[in-house]
Amino acid sequence: MDIRATLVDLMGIPGLSGHEDRVRRRISAMLDDIGISSRSDRLGNLIATLDGAADAPSVMLFTHMDQLGFVVRRVEAGGFIRIERLGGVPERALASQAMTICVGEGRDVAAVIANKNHHATAPDEKYKVLPWRDLYLDAGFASKAEAEDADVRIGTPVVYAPRTMDLANGRIAGTSIDDRAGCAVLLDVAERLAAMRERPTVHVVFTTQEEFNLRGALPVAQTLKPDIAIQIDLMLCSDTPDMEGFGEVTLGGGPGISLYSFHGRGTLNGLIPHPALVRLFEDTADAEAMPLQRSAAVGVLTDNSYVQLVGEGVAALDAGFPMRYSHSSLEVCDPHDLEQLSVLLTAAIGRVDPSFSLDRDEVT
Repeated sequence: MDIRATLVDLMGIPGLSGHEDRVRRRISAMLDDIGISSRSDRLGNLIATLDGAADAPSVMLFTHMDQLGFVVRRVEAGGFIRIERLGGVPERALASQAMTICVGEGRDVAAVIANKNHHATAPDEKYKVLPWRDLYLDAGFASKAEAEDADVRIGTPVVYAPRTMDLANGRIAGTSIDDRAGCAVLLDVAERLAAMRERPTVHVVFTTQEEFNLRGALPVAQTLKPDIAIQIDLMLCSDTPDMEGFGEVTLGGGPGISLYSFHGRGTLNGLIPHPALVRLFEDTADAEAMPLQRSAAVGVLTDNSYVQLVGEGVAALDAGFPMRYSHSSLEVCDPHDLEQLSVLLTAAIGRVDPSFSLDRDEVT
């Protein structure tokens, strides 16, 4: 599978958290194309089970399909649209952004986040970032009735207008790389795993509502009861001038794992990975002669933070790819990192056999 092409394809499909169905249908069709059947639950999670050795620990390998954005809060008499934020949208990245109001496939409405005329902006306004509640969309409508005739209603999803750009050295900028890149990697891994003769049972899962509440994956984990949960997501790059000192993750430096994550702003949760999985990925990277970057960060949270707490506890680890400019309208990744991550995940899971122990006393 061409991971780059898959990523570009998926980035073109809007899928606000809680409204991922277009993305789910596309991924399901891609799985069908490689001979893997899938099913969906009531939340819209997409699940494909690849049966393997029954006496080996089972694996839930997952990533999220959704993206952050807004919902319509109010349509004003003049046709301007007020919005409610959904997910961690950075306000300082919003003024004059191109947006898509998702009223239905083939009927989506283009809009722009209004930015006050520069010539009418007072000196004390020029360096201020407007709170998101003060922002409004201009879709060109002349009245509320005209907007409603286009099916723009309270609750209608709004996302960054889908876009991709080719950058130097084969890198890509685009909307919702978080986490359509994870979806592209997972599709490639699924194809590789399906062709493997010796492996554990692997549940390949594309989850919902990660950007909303990080709990869309919980019903899947509660149903599947995996022994191991490996989640695919971005790792914050620290190789740009504004991120110096944050860590050591570099774009193009290869895949990585998180050794510590914690989110203290409103949600006291995070993940300290199971030591057996840390060793598994370190040993696999060595065997594959592949770099393995390491991340430890506060302010970061994934749905694995909740999946790990299912049942008697699930051995969990976050694996990822380097990415710049998270939650912006144009994020940046290197497809070579995604390709290496796919190889790493496939090889690591292939090492999970009936002798693989999750006894912490055997690895610490």
